[in-house]
Amino acid sequence: MPQAAILLINFNSSSLIPYIEENLYKNFSLKCDLIIPRIDLSQYYSETRDQYYSTKLIEYSLTKYSEYEKILSLTDFDLYVPVLTFVFGEAQLNGKAAIVSAHRLYPEFYGLPQNDELFLSRLIKEINHELGHTYGLKHCIDFECVMHSSSNVDEIDIKSENFCNSCKQKIK
Repeated sequence: MPQAAILLINFNSSSLIPYIEENLYKNFSLKCDLIIPRIDLSQYYSETRDQYYSTKLIEYSLTKYSEYEKILSLTDFDLYVPVLTFVFGEAQLNGKAAIVSAHRLYPEFYGLPQNDELFLSRLIKEINHELGHTYGLKHCIDFECVMHSSSNVDEIDIKSENFCNSCKQKIK
């Protein structure tokens, strides 16, 4: 069975880990090791943006945890790539590593009341989406497919946690 690493980089929702592990097993047949890395985060932080550079965090995970088939980093930090204001996550297309930020997935970020069920749904969708990229999946035109592109949280809420049949076949 393929082995994956889940890196918890300032991820405060550790109570959700069993749901995340179950999801990774169900959708990707991945068995996971939980890791809290010792990492100097200052080199990934942009003071001017008050965000962390997701691409560099992916590079870190690849240098430190390359023995794993897949590496999923989870964080509560707000992430960016230079050409975008923010990203919910990032992944290597057809590679090993992905990162997902919970920062903008919390309903509270948008001034709404805490809703753990909604937050978990958004988190699972983003995890599936980013890991889908590591299996070579590109953005899907099916609005309900988890691989459909989302530039805002409303678009995440619209889509399903699941892969459409076409995307599902490509993972297998």
